[in-house]
Amino acid sequence: MNFVPIRWLTPRRLLTASIGVAVVTIALKTLAWVITDSVGLLSDAMESLVNLASAVFGLVMVTIAARPADDDHPYGHHKAEYFSSGFEGILIIAAGLGILWAAGLRLLDPRPIEQVGLGLALSVLSSVLNGTLAWVMLRAAREHRSIALEADAKHLFSDVWTSAGVLLGVVLVSVSGWLWLDPVVAMAVALNILREGARLLWRSSQGLMDRAVEPDVMAAIQRTLDGIAREQGNTHVIRFDHVSTRRAGQRRFVDLHMHVPASWSLGRAAALRGDVEKALMGAVAGLRATIQLLPSDVETHFFDEDDPK
Repeated sequence: MNFVPIRWLTPRRLLTASIGVAVVTIALKTLAWVITDSVGLLSDAMESLVNLASAVFGLVMVTIAARPADDDHPYGHHKAEYFSSGFEGILIIAAGLGILWAAGLRLLDPRPIEQVGLGLALSVLSSVLNGTLAWVMLRAAREHRSIALEADAKHLFSDVWTSAGVLLGVVLVSVSGWLWLDPVVAMAVALNILREGARLLWRSSQGLMDRAVEPDVMAAIQRTLDGIAREQGNTHVIRFDHVSTRRAGQRRFVDLHMHVPASWSLGRAAALRGDVEKALMGAVAGLRATIQLLPSDVETHFFDEDDPK
């Protein structure tokens, strides 16, 4: 990773790479299933189909999210990434249900596993590809603050663990001769997939509902405001209240009130507000600050009496 700057690995480039890797792993895992006739390996191949669809949709949504703000979307298109994460969650749940159905049928009619060695080798190779890409994507997701990239990376990691469980099941079936173990492992894989899909759906819904920024981001905002207040002498000179935050994909937004002495000129107050905005955006990457100026002796109500709390 040292020879490739992490900033060069943009979400679009990595999701494009994810599409290519998904196509290769689908071919490898499908061949492994055909060779062995293992329903566990079939479940693994089905999850790779989800990887492909998720990467394609994620690439589309990341491309939309990168569009600049316009008249119809003055705050930008960053929330498009949540649709990618939600769509991936739906596909994962559908794949999990499909695997449960196939495993249930195989449990009623167990079959022996063929050519275990070659099938395992193909599955291990696909897992190495997925694991390497997932590690790179997760590092880039933190750098670019991309939920679409993070969702795809975590799904790939889940796929790696799924493959490990399937491989263990196939080996145990070969050693013990317990044919029922193959569909049981597939069912366990399906339950894990369903859990991952539900988690992604929940996180996407929270993003679309304007969830507050992460605790560490909020702490950075508060430290910055406290530091500025101290620089001005004390909190009786200026103070901040009604701090409200939200997330929108890669963006973070904060709205707040800044109270200044009524004797200050508008120019002085506006200059300090500009300094506060710059300090906040410097402390939190991707943050956009909106600050309302108010005299120190004026209080405002954040909610109207008739608004729902």
